Amino acid sequence: MSRTTIGVIGGGQLARMMYEPAIKLGIGLRLLAEGPDVGAAQIFKDVMVGDYTDEATVKSFASNCQIITFDHEHVPTWILRGLVAEGKLVRPGPDALQHAQDKLLMRRRLTTSLDAPAPKWQACADAAELRAFGAEIGFPIIAKASRGGYDGHGVWKLDGPADTGIPFEQALTESAGEKVEIIGEEFVDFARELSVIVVRSPSGQAVVYPVSETIQRNGVCRETITPAPGLSDEQAAGITRLGLDIADELQITGVLAVELMQRTDGSVVVNELALRPHNTGHWTIDGAHTSQFENHLRAVLDLPLGDPRARDPWCVMVNILGGSNQDLPSELLHCFARDPKLRVELYGKDVRPGRKVGHVNCYGDDLAEVRARAEHAARYLGGEIREG
Repeated sequence: MSRTTIGVIGGGQLARMMYEPAIKLGIGLRLLAEGPDVGAAQIFKDVMVGDYTDEATVKSFASNCQIITFDHEHVPTWILRGLVAEGKLVRPGPDALQHAQDKLLMRRRLTTSLDAPAPKWQACADAAELRAFGAEIGFPIIAKASRGGYDGHGVWKLDGPADTGIPFEQALTESAGEKVEIIGEEFVDFARELSVIVVRSPSGQAVVYPVSETIQRNGVCRETITPAPGLSDEQAAGITRLGLDIADELQITGVLAVELMQRTDGSVVVNELALRPHNTGHWTIDGAHTSQFENHLRAVLDLPLGDPRARDPWCVMVNILGGSNQDLPSELLHCFARDPKLRVELYGKDVRPGRKVGHVNCYGDDLAEVRARAEHAARYLGGEIREG
């Protein structure tokens, strides 16, 4: 184990947050970064800068690693299949990873193999098929690009037949002319959004974190509350079982995040999957016995997985969204003086309006108090509020 080097492809905050648990485990990490100044490249000791969509670059990077894992799901699976064919351990593997890259493939697999709960949906080849789908189930509907969407991009709410050409036009533009399939989905007037995070090792061991409620702002996750308030034991058990079944069906290695929408009647439908550490699991860094990042590395190494249970009755994570403050570390004086138990993680990113540049975690016995503390700190760091 001491001679194992894990190669992480992608230099964002998720790779950055793998570094601390790797140090504790005595494991070497190597980074393939998009640029020399991205968040993870600022702290990794062993960094290669290159294009993760270029086969020669990825192979050169992997040659000095025993295992490959990811900060994101965008590496072309044909490149990863080449690594596997040469005997490289890729975790999660391309057969699993493709279900996070392709939403249409994900819908088909979960529907046919697991009968997983889903909105009504249909693959639509053109605007006419999308209009027919909308007429059948009733507008408004949702249209999604099968590939490439993230943080609200590649998703459109269509109020009527006249809007059905928009997804095809925009998807073609955003994909530089490469054809992207469009999925029509039922517009779910959901009561709230939920997330369950499963970690699975190659030997088949799996652990599940408590279900979180997620709160969005402009298509970006703003806040998570763990455990999800008002979720019955029966509902939580059902969501946990669903997450475990998906992880087993896809033969996941590492973290699987299942994003769900809960209807007003309490039932849930699967929205999307992520096969990597996930924003809705950042609370685990301070609020769980074992963080999602440590458990991801344990799974990648096929080590026994750590305890996923929460340390306190409530943990709230609020993302810091970029605003008027450019020098975030200078604002920590006020935040820590006001709340000594506050936990802050900054991502080393340039501040831009609405960009996720860090997060705060608060935990305790009183949910209202914990939420107020976390919200205040995140809004202060984001420049939304000022105090003397």
